[in-house]
Amino acid sequence: MTIKLTDVAKKAGVSPTTVSRVINNYGSLSQKTIDKVNQAMKELNYQPNSLARSLQGKNTKLIGLIFPTVANPFYGELVERVESKLFELGYKTILCDSANNMEKERNYINMLAANKVDGIIAGAHNLGIKEYENIELPIVSFDRYLADGIPIIGSDNFRGGYLATENLYLHGARKIAILTGTQESDSPTNERLNGYLQFLKENSLEPLIFNIQTKARSTALKNLEIKRILETAALDSIFCTDDLTAILVYNLCQEMGIKIPEDIKIIGYDGTKFVQNYFPQLSTIAQPLADFADLLVDLLLQRLESPEKVLEKNYALPVKLIQGKTS
Repeated sequence: MTIKLTDVAKKAGVSPTTVSRVINNYGSLSQKTIDKVNQAMKELNYQPNSLARSLQGKNTKLIGLIFPTVANPFYGELVERVESKLFELGYKTILCDSANNMEKERNYINMLAANKVDGIIAGAHNLGIKEYENIELPIVSFDRYLADGIPIIGSDNFRGGYLATENLYLHGARKIAILTGTQESDSPTNERLNGYLQFLKENSLEPLIFNIQTKARSTALKNLEIKRILETAALDSIFCTDDLTAILVYNLCQEMGIKIPEDIKIIGYDGTKFVQNYFPQLSTIAQPLADFADLLVDLLLQRLESPEKVLEKNYALPVKLIQGKTS
C-alpha cells in the first residue's frame, strides 16, 4: 500500500499542512513537532515527493546524467565517480543511457526537465539536439559541444594524440596509422587526430588515417574492418583513439600471427582502471577520471548557486602516458 502524506499526519497527530511545512522547511514550527513528523515518516518509510517540492520552488536534489552507455568501461567508471561525488553532497542521480540514439536523448532531456531536476551533466555524442539551446536548466558537458554558454570538460585531447604518436615514433615506428571514429560530431575528442597529424608533420611522416564507423555497428563488423586494414595497409604501428579498439587490434594480431610490438606497435587512449587491471600490457594515454568527476560536479554546483556566473568555455585536463608492452 502506498503511504500518503495524510497517513504521516495521522500517525504524528498533526495536520497534513503541518507535515507539508516540515518537508518543505517552511514556516515556524516547534522542534517537538518537527521531530514527531520526522519520526512518523521514518516509521512509515514515507518518501516526500520531489516533484511536489520543486513546484513549490524547492530544489529536488536530483541531477540528470546523460551518457552513451555505461557498458563502456570509460563511461561506466566516470558515471560511477560522478554519482558518488553527487551523493556525498546530498544529491541523487537519474541515469539516462542515450545509446547513440538522438530521439532517445531528446526524450530524456524533456523527461528530466519535466521532473524538475536541478541540473544535467551530459556526455552523449548525438548530433542535432537543439533542446540544449532552449532548456532552462544548469548544464555542463563532458567532451562535447552542446550549445553556446555550456562549459565543456575533457582531457587535453590534442596533447594526448601528440603523445601517443610520439611514443610510437620513439620506439622505432615510422608508418604510423590512426584508427579513429567519425569526425562528424563537434567534439573535442577530434583533437586527438589533430595531435597525431601535428607530430607527423613535424617529423615529415605521411598520415595513415582509418575511420572506423562504430555507430550502430556490431563488434563482428568492426573486427572485419580492422582485419582488412591489417591485411592490406603498409603500417608498422597503430594509434587507436580508444582502448577497446586497441584491444580488438591486439587480439586480431594474435590470431593473424602478427607479433607485438615487433611487427606492429599499438597504443590506445583512455586508461581506465578496468583496462589497467585486465589488460596491463596495453600502452595507453590515461585520462584523469577522478579529476573529471570533481570538475563536472563543481562546475554544475557553481551554475546552481550562481546562474549568472560566467564560466570558461573549455576545460582541458592533462593526460599521461602509461607505458605497456604493446609499443
